Amino acid sequence: MKIVLIGYMGSGKSAIGKAVSNKLNYLFKDLDSEIEEKEEKKIAAIFSEKGEIYFRKQENEVLRSIISKEDHMVLSTGGGTPCYGTVMEYLGETENVVTVYLKASLDTLTERLFSEKEKRPLISHVESKENLQDFIRKHLFERSYIYNQADIIVAVDEKEVNEIVEELILKLF
Repeated sequence: MKIVLIGYMGSGKSAIGKAVSNKLNYLFKDLDSEIEEKEEKKIAAIFSEKGEIYFRKQENEVLRSIISKEDHMVLSTGGGTPCYGTVMEYLGETENVVTVYLKASLDTLTERLFSEKEKRPLISHVESKENLQDFIRKHLFERSYIYNQADIIVAVDEKEVNEIVEELILKLF
């Protein structure tokens, strides 16, 4: 089984992905890390030097490569990954792939992301929590239709990683 975690940045895809992979003894891959390795650059540098369209093309290519090669894997995607091109359609049609939406509230995302905005190119320019909340709200409005197409949805607000992992595993098996 290939478990693909989707959701907005800050929803916990990497932390939960690592924990799920450990629990199931599956390989863990982080899509952003795989792109950085392929491009030999940080995501922020790819965005600033080559732009978002170039990044999204690379993201799609790396995603399809990983999915086609690996079995028994947990893949953490970027927040925008499922929203571009035909990614959700591809994942839905690919045998042995289960998509999981880690659903976090606007308040949870704002709190988590404001403290780490310098590390995230899409929000590094946002100056206040109010502006960040407006930015996230707009994205969630645009993306929730796609996120909600996931095979499994797990709410992550006010839960510890181990609680989320247990709930996710119960829903998988």
